[in-house]
Amino acid sequence: MSEVNDREYLKDKKRIVIKIGSSSLVHHKTGSLNLVKIEKLVRLITNMSNEGRDVVLVSSGAIAVGVKALGLDSRPNDKAKEQACAAVGQARLMMVYQKLFSEYLKTTAQVLMTKNTMIDMTSRHNARNTFEELLKMHVVPVVNENDTVATDEIEFGDNDTLSAIVAALVGADLLILLSDIDGLYTDDPRTSENAEFISTVEMIDEKILSMGKGAGSRVGKGGMYTKISAARIATDSGADMVIANAADLSVLEDIIEGKEVGTLFKAHKNIDFHLIDYIAENKSIN
Repeated sequence: MSEVNDREYLKDKKRIVIKIGSSSLVHHKTGSLNLVKIEKLVRLITNMSNEGRDVVLVSSGAIAVGVKALGLDSRPNDKAKEQACAAVGQARLMMVYQKLFSEYLKTTAQVLMTKNTMIDMTSRHNARNTFEELLKMHVVPVVNENDTVATDEIEFGDNDTLSAIVAALVGADLLILLSDIDGLYTDDPRTSENAEFISTVEMIDEKILSMGKGAGSRVGKGGMYTKISAARIATDSGADMVIANAADLSVLEDIIEGKEVGTLFKAHKNIDFHLIDYIAENKSIN
């Protein structure tokens, strides 16, 4: 871990994957889409693209949008009903993204993936080629897990993991995880007065991993453990990763301007990195 603020090099990042969680896309009281926030996200991404950067957006929210559209009180526990919500919600969510991106003269594309996409060599090769062609044409791919058809055996389980795998697949040099937390702490700041914020992580060791499993941390979907696991994939593949709070999406501009916001996990390219090994190793995260 380092306390030195030296993030000027982030200004030079050319291929960026941005992940945003469901809680950052909806109004908490109603569960409806926060269109003002999504519009700002779209505008910032479009501006990054206009600067000459390749940008991929990994967006959660399909099931949450489907739950609202179908008039349900909460996310169903039944798998078939949950997947029905995903089918309805993904279409609505993508329609909103396409409309807002088009208002800024930017074309977008939907890419839905399951773990099988990555495990199968032909599918993985085709997925990489598709991303490359879309980015060459200055299209913004909007990625989500294909919840409608995913089973426990073939799902990534969380979009933190998915975004890191996408970053490795497309050769991104920066992954940004936007969530409802400021970054990594030594302990849960909600319950511990002694929790200290960690600005920079040089290397993910056992001490860092233990922070993801600390009191108050969720080891399931979207918890700090999955974010640290995502950081292992991203940094070993050669990408820096930043965890930042999505409360104010201007944080995206701050990150690529080299300001010290969120927690930076520094890349350390691993010459023995093989994406398929990480997918197999992390199968228990689902």
